[in-house]
Amino acid sequence: MPYTAEISRTNPSCFFFLVDQSASMIDPIGEARASKADVVADALNRLLTELAIRCAKEEGVRDYFYVSVLGYGSRSAQSAFRGELQGRDLIAISEVAEHPLRVDQRVRKTPDGAGGVIEVKTDFPVWVEALANGATPMCGALTRVTELISAWIGEHPRGFPPIVLNLTDGEANDGDPIASARQLTQLRTDDGPVLLFNLHISDKGGTPITFPADSASLPDVYARSLFDMSSELPPHMREYAASNHYDVREGSRGFVYNSDIVSLVQFLDIGTRALALR
Repeated sequence: MPYTAEISRTNPSCFFFLVDQSASMIDPIGEARASKADVVADALNRLLTELAIRCAKEEGVRDYFYVSVLGYGSRSAQSAFRGELQGRDLIAISEVAEHPLRVDQRVRKTPDGAGGVIEVKTDFPVWVEALANGATPMCGALTRVTELISAWIGEHPRGFPPIVLNLTDGEANDGDPIASARQLTQLRTDDGPVLLFNLHISDKGGTPITFPADSASLPDVYARSLFDMSSELPPHMREYAASNHYDVREGSRGFVYNSDIVSLVQFLDIGTRALALR
């Protein structure tokens, strides 16, 4: 069966996050006050922390995963990492953990044990900052990630296939993204084809459409094109999504339309769930 390769330090896998940084990302997400760009950057920074924690052992962070964050907006896709990691396309998770751009202080509320809540300051590492500028060169981003993954597969032909998560709020303005997506998902390791998941981030509000198995409920051609680009969820991801109370079935795709903040966070969590690490 595909998507069952064990992930280890000698046989790692990788995640590629494609982040729409076009001008419209400055608009608020759904009914929230925060911009789409801010919410996406915040969610990615939380996820990078979580990935490092998943790979942490007594001796430190093990390199089960390599990570790329490519922003696409005013120019073609380029690394969205800043600080010491700036300009680098694919980085071992241990190095990501060691080199955040900065560490902010956040305040979270937690139970005080007596029926109330207290505010606790926590560290919040930041690698990716919010950007919103220019158009939406999605095809260029998909072409760039195809080049990077082709090279990765050449070095790791037996590994768990790379996972690409595309976070966008608009249509590509540099060509047909379906054609570019098909070139990407034709790449494969011995364990199966590359996985491409898409999340549409909305400023309209309303109920998100999550992990559909067909396009009947989608409202327009643009939504259906993102659906067509998206890979089916592998069985273990479907099981994880079902355990989080999503209505999924065989054929459900890694696609969310009209995402709000909650479904964005859960999409990233489900989309990065791989098998057990060794």
